[in-house]
Amino acid sequence: MRAFGTDFAVPPGYLNTPSVGIPPAPVAAAVAESVERWRVGATRPGEFDQYVERARAGFARLVGVEAGDVAIGASVSQLVANVAAALPSGTRVLAAEGDFTSVTFPFAANPGVTVTEVPLELLPERVEGHDVVAVSVVQSADGRIVDLPALRAAAEAAGAAVLLDATQAVGWLPLDVAWADWVAGAGYKWLCSPRGGAWLAVRPDARERTRPVAANWYAGEDPWATVYGLPLRLAGDARAFDLSPVWLAQVGSAAALEYFAGLDLAQVKAHNVGLADLLLEKLGLPPRGSAIVSLDADPERAAAAGIVSSVRGGRLRVGFHLYNTADDVERVLRAFE
Repeated sequence: MRAFGTDFAVPPGYLNTPSVGIPPAPVAAAVAESVERWRVGATRPGEFDQYVERARAGFARLVGVEAGDVAIGASVSQLVANVAAALPSGTRVLAAEGDFTSVTFPFAANPGVTVTEVPLELLPERVEGHDVVAVSVVQSADGRIVDLPALRAAAEAAGAAVLLDATQAVGWLPLDVAWADWVAGAGYKWLCSPRGGAWLAVRPDARERTRPVAANWYAGEDPWATVYGLPLRLAGDARAFDLSPVWLAQVGSAAALEYFAGLDLAQVKAHNVGLADLLLEKLGLPPRGSAIVSLDADPERAAAAGIVSSVRGGRLRVGFHLYNTADDVERVLRAFE
């Protein structure tokens, strides 16, 4: 099918983007071409640097920061660890109850840190008395969205740092989060990229409060000049936190993130949320303004109806993206008539 200016090979009833996004045709083609070059021995390591930089710039545009403020990695938890490991003993971290553990586990693994969970809706009013707030912009389990303006105001008033995980938001929700100290995100869901590409935006004044826990050759100012020998010599910007890239993931991410950065995400949000809220309306439920819908429904019945979804928190989770249509809404409704 064709949607938002490109082609997708998505089967009817595919509503599992919160788990795995489906790539646009040019993204899949770019990865396939790179695999073919690898297969015939034509690959050269240095050729992947251009893809890394294109993907880095794409993520920067999507979250509203400069490319030099973005580090690359392979997963959100690995990138968040750069933040969590740097926190001094006695640090108090505030998190949302039931958030995805790639956000919370890195902090909980620091023995000197105390992590307190509160309901997402109460997060802004509980910031006072904490040093760091770590939260997903959109909750993985049910699609609830944190009140970003309220969180920003509360954090600034309390002098607390903020880490945001934008994985379930970036690609469909317009974001301008340069105010946050750190913004992490993985690409294989709403950014429809291969798994193995993730990014961390680090505000310049937060670099000294971030530790390169996986310091490596690629984190050097000139990676090809830091492959051998000491002393430690890392880049002077957020690239100091880079992980050596997962090549094929970066090839696909370069094409995908450039595509998404060029879209009108307000239109994408209107499309996705429109379908999600239409489903809720048809089911007699109030709209929620999110692309993710959590339902008390039988997953086996959904699968039998050709719906590809996930179970999270004991409930059926579906997500609507660029390539979904009202026919997908009707398929869900028919499954639960």
